[in-house]
Amino acid sequence: MNISTRVIIVLLGVVVVTGTVFFRWAEGWSWIDSYFFTVVTLSTVGYGNLVPVTVIGKIGTTVFIFSGLGIFALAIQQFGHFAFLQRRRKALEKHRESKE
Repeated sequence: MNISTRVIIVLLGVVVVTGTVFFRWAEGWSWIDSYFFTVVTLSTVGYGNLVPVTVIGKIGTTVFIFSGLGIFALAIQQFGHFAFLQRRRKALEKHRESKE
């Protein structure tokens, strides 16, 4: 795992923890509800069963979406690239073995 992948994982963790703590504070939700809302919002699933009702919660959600979505998309892209490279490496090894 290279350094950029580690940085992205750490950033993603920071975003999830920060979002969870923020929604716990701003909306008064339980820790699990705050975490759930954070992940659902970050992943753009948006079930709609939890909705911020405070002004600070609504503003914080929009900031969270704009900042967190980029980090989440970057993480998904990085993991997809890693999976692609793993498949390519295995195919290359298989090809080399068949030539021997």
